[in-house]
This record gives sequence, structure tokens and C-alpha cells, in this order.
Amino acid sequence: MHYIPVLSTLVTFAFAAAVFRRYLLRRGPHLLMWTIGLLWYGLGTLAEVILGLTFSGLVLKLWYLSGAMLTAAWLGQGTVHLLIRRRGVAWTLTGILAAVSLLAATLILLASLAPGAASYSVTQAISSQYKAILTRGGLIITLTILLNLYGTIMLVGGAIYSAYIFWRKRVLFNRMIGNVLIAAGALAPAMAGSFVKLGLADVLYLSELVGVILMYIGFLQATTVPSTATAPAAAD
Repeated sequence: MHYIPVLSTLVTFAFAAAVFRRYLLRRGPHLLMWTIGLLWYGLGTLAEVILGLTFSGLVLKLWYLSGAMLTAAWLGQGTVHLLIRRRGVAWTLTGILAAVSLLAATLILLASLAPGAASYSVTQAISSQYKAILTRGGLIITLTILLNLYGTIMLVGGAIYSAYIFWRKRVLFNRMIGNVLIAAGALAPAMAGSFVKLGLADVLYLSELVGVILMYIGFLQATTVPSTATAPAAAD
């Protein structure tokens, strides 16, 4: 299972590069936000690769910050820029998210490591060990919940909403399918949390790979339609 994060990292960075290339062509701010979110995703899976070889407190903190706090929020922020048309609202929310992200990064970097770090094992998934190593205060836990809730609602909700619009209008079937895949991919890592609680921590690695593949395929599906489409979408 420890080879899976390697595949996830390669797929994620390839996905991020594809989205960024599209941003350079179209200049849509939603594409830039998705690129940032995917870079966080890739840094999280890269941290899993490193932690599968050796322990590093800094890498552990990067893993938590990227995977548990910032990935979903910044991916969701891309959907905010795509769907919210009222001038200034999306950028205001982006400014707030940037400030909260900076606060989260500061708190994580300053967080202390518990004595459990001495018993860290590279043969076990980090998701089954981090609670005994990383000291998380109430504010860190609160921010983790809020950032993930915000990102999941925006990304998954926006994708489902867009898919519904396409289905209702009976147009752009590819975009409808693409948005469904994006929603499913975004939910995959979140649902894996239940398996982690049951002691099946390695399932998280598989869910991250499945999730990013589904989102990548969904993005490709959603961007194969003519650019003259007027209905809203969770990928453009």
C-alpha cells in the first residue's frame, strides 16, 4: 500500500499541470484556485511517500496542513469563483481563505510533537499514527473541521448543482458526467475517514488515488465541450 502514494503524487501533479496550462490559456481564476488546491493535494501525497521511508516532524506537519486542512478548501474555492457571479464576492472569500490558511500554517508549524514520535513506524500508515505524534489544540481541530466543511460543500455541492443544471436542460452531457465524477472523486478521501476509524488506515491511500483519478477524468470530460456553453459548470 505504501507504493500507492507515489502513484497519487504523479497523477496529482500531472492533473495540476493540466489545469494550470488551461489557466494560462483562459485566465479563469477558478482554474488558478484549483491548481493551488491540487498542489496541496500533491504535497500531501508526497509527504506520505516520504513518511513511508523515514520520519520527519516537518513533513508530518506538511502532510496534516495540506491533506487535512487546505486541499479541500482551495479546490472548493475554485468552484466558488466559477459559480458566484456577483462582483467581488469570490475574491473577498478568497482573501478570507488565504488569511485562515496562513493562520492554520502558523499554528501547525508551531505545534509541538508528542513523545509518540519515538515509536513511529514506517510500516504503518501515517493516518493511524499522527494523533499520537502531532499535538493539536482546539483551534487547530476547529479550523480543520471548518476548512474541510467549507471546501467539501463548495466543491461537491457545486459539482452536483452544475450536473443537475445540465441534466435539467438536457445539454452538455459530457459536462454533466464530468461534474458527477468530480463530486465522486472529492468525496472518496473524505469517506475513507470512516475506514481509518475502523483501523483500516491504508484505505486512505487507495481513496486518495481513486479520488484524484476520478476528478482528473471528470475535468477532462467537462473540458471537451465547446467553450460557447452558457450553463454553469464545476469545471471549465
